[in-house]
Amino acid sequence: MRINLVVLRVPWHIVVFTILTLSAASLKRRAIIALFSRMVQASSATTPDFATFDRLAVQMSYYHNMLRGSWTELYAGTDPDARKPPSPSQLIRVGLHFCRHLETHHDIEEAHWFPVLGRKMEAFRATGFAKKQHKEMHKGLDKLSRYLIACQQGSEDLRRDRVREIMDSFGDVLWLHLDEEVRELGGENMSKFWTLQEMRNLPF
Repeated sequence: MRINLVVLRVPWHIVVFTILTLSAASLKRRAIIALFSRMVQASSATTPDFATFDRLAVQMSYYHNMLRGSWTELYAGTDPDARKPPSPSQLIRVGLHFCRHLETHHDIEEAHWFPVLGRKMEAFRATGFAKKQHKEMHKGLDKLSRYLIACQQGSEDLRRDRVREIMDSFGDVLWLHLDEEVRELGGENMSKFWTLQEMRNLPF
């Protein structure tokens, strides 16, 4: 299938980052499918109105692709058969960067995005899927962060299989969330809840 990048209504910096992200080794197939789905949908937008409704999904895709890349880099570093595995200090640094990035991302969403979106969308209320998935993710994320900090401080010896085990405990819900949240923020869905002017007035 041929894709003409010239007609994609996606900011150039997102396209560049996307290409770099897709080049990462072992990137999960779901990430590629989600990305192409978003880009193809954007390319079919023939009016500025759709771009306005879709802009939060484009923003979120950008951040989620960074998280996918960090996760993939960390997970690859735990592979016992890796040809050039990162040093323990490098793996800890990558892991803590991922943990802090995801924690900050969730803090911003729950403090600024969800209260506004939740006025009209059940998905972003306390009982919605987004916050439930955050809570489920943090069971493993907090454990991973504590373990890596302990390794950094020398109170634990770094075991790559332990890092992978913890990541596996919340990987499925993380990757599901990265897909579902963007889909919920997609232009077609957002137009069911918000007017064009309301979309323009959203504070993020």
